[in-house]
Amino acid sequence: MLLVLRLLFAILYCILICIFGSIYCLFSPCNPKHVAFFGRLFGWMSTLFGITVEQRIPQRTTQFNNCIYIANHQNNYDMVTIAKVIPFGCVTIGKKSLLWIPLFGLIYWLTGNLLIDRNNQTRAYNTITQVIKEIKKRKLSFLIFPEGTRSYGRGLLPFKTGAFHAAIAANVPIIPICVSNTHGNINLNHWSNGRVIIEIMPPIDTRYYSRKQVRILTNYCYELMSLKIKQLNKEILA
Repeated sequence: MLLVLRLLFAILYCILICIFGSIYCLFSPCNPKHVAFFGRLFGWMSTLFGITVEQRIPQRTTQFNNCIYIANHQNNYDMVTIAKVIPFGCVTIGKKSLLWIPLFGLIYWLTGNLLIDRNNQTRAYNTITQVIKEIKKRKLSFLIFPEGTRSYGRGLLPFKTGAFHAAIAANVPIIPICVSNTHGNINLNHWSNGRVIIEIMPPIDTRYYSRKQVRILTNYCYELMSLKIKQLNKEILA
């Protein structure tokens, strides 16, 4: 019964956000400030689902006007956890198929997020090139899921190099966002679904890496995030 009530409220809430949000964004389409604002509105559903989200955000990570955030991508609950910590002035990169999700696809695009065609390598490369241009021209930050897909309990998947190519080319830092495990831990029939820790790690300076060293940077970030996520998971279990 609790699951049904939660889903009904969540669906109605999402419909309202998407409809009124899309109308609101029409007056200033693709304004990057919209992403964080509406992300926090979606993030409110963590309370509806009985999830306590603990945010660990060092002050120095909020001092960067343009950088690339990377985060682990677990499942659909990312929309109510990571969404709560998206910095203002930061947009995300999502797969092009998101555009076809009724209502949500429209607001995702109108808020200023970029869509990438992962099945077309040329277009995907052009999107990374656009990211570099937007960082330099508009002083934007981007949130990218370097795994490229949801992990669904398989642990941190290998990283693709697109985000790291962009960071080196744009000469901006990389800031990892680590989220403790949510896969299999959330039951919407339970009143309380425990705690999720989101920790934003210190920035990684990419000025010391050349384009030929992109794989070294990628592996370094992977190991760093993998270790931190394991630490967060142990803390939750304890």
